[in-house]
Amino acid sequence: MADLIVIPARYGSTRLPGKPLHPIAGRLLIERVAGIAMVAARKLGDVEVVIATDDEHILDKGRELGVETVMTSPDITSGSGRALAALRVSGRAAGLVVNLQGDAPFTAPDHIVDIVRTARNSRADVTTPVVQLDWPRLDALVAHKRTTPASGTTCIRAADGRALWFSKTVLPFMRKEQDLREKVPLSPVLQHIGLYCYRTPALEAFEAAAPSHYEVLEGLEQLRLIELGLDIRAVLVPPARITMSGVDSPADVERAEKLIEEHGDPFVDWRA
Repeated sequence: MADLIVIPARYGSTRLPGKPLHPIAGRLLIERVAGIAMVAARKLGDVEVVIATDDEHILDKGRELGVETVMTSPDITSGSGRALAALRVSGRAAGLVVNLQGDAPFTAPDHIVDIVRTARNSRADVTTPVVQLDWPRLDALVAHKRTTPASGTTCIRAADGRALWFSKTVLPFMRKEQDLREKVPLSPVLQHIGLYCYRTPALEAFEAAAPSHYEVLEGLEQLRLIELGLDIRAVLVPPARITMSGVDSPADVERAEKLIEEHGDPFVDWRA
C-alpha cells in the first residue's frame, strides 16, 4: 500500500483567479509544487503523487507535466477535503496521505520526507513540521504580526513531540526573555509549517467533524484535530531555504519572484 502526496489545486481565488496556472519566475505555480512532491516521493520511495483539481485547464496541465491528476468537486473548500476526495476518486487505499498546499512553492521536500518518516515509525494520527526560531527570526515574526496579526502560527509541544496547542499568538510567553536571549541561541518558539501527513482514518474523522470551538476562534483547522483527541506529532525540521506563506495575490507573486532573485531558484526538475 503506497502512501500518497496530494496537491489540492483549486482554480478559484478571489485575488488571483486560476493561480495554479500563474507563472512565477518562468514556471507555473502548479509545476513548482509538483516538483516538490515528486522530489520528496523519490527520496521516500513507495509514495505516489496526485494533483486534485476542480478545473479542466489544471487537469490538462497536470497531466502534461506527467503527474497523475484527478477531478474533484468544485464545492470542496478545504485542502484536506480535496485530499480526501482525491484518495476516493483515485480508488486507492493509502495508509498515509500528505496534504501539500498547492500555493506553497517553497515547501522544502525534506520537510515532507521528515513528517512521512516520523509517521511511518510512530502511531501518531497526524504529523506536521515546526521550526524552532532563533532570536532574529522570532523578532521578525513579532514585527510582522504588528501589521498582520493573523499571519504566522506557533506551536507548543510535549517532550515526546506531541502537539499540545497551536495559536496565532506567539507561544510560549517568556517571563524572563532577556535572560534566555543571553544564554541560548534559539528561542523556545516553534513556528508551524502548514503541511500535514494524515493516517487515512484521521483524515476521514477530521472531514466528518464540524468545525470545532477553538478552530473557529483562532481560524486554525488543526485545532479541530486536537479537540477531536487525535495525536498530532510536531516534527522539528530545519528552516526552508526560502520562507514565505502561500501565494494568493499578485503582490505575493512579486514577493516570490524577488525571493528567488535574492536566494536562487529552489526548483528541481524531476523530469530531467
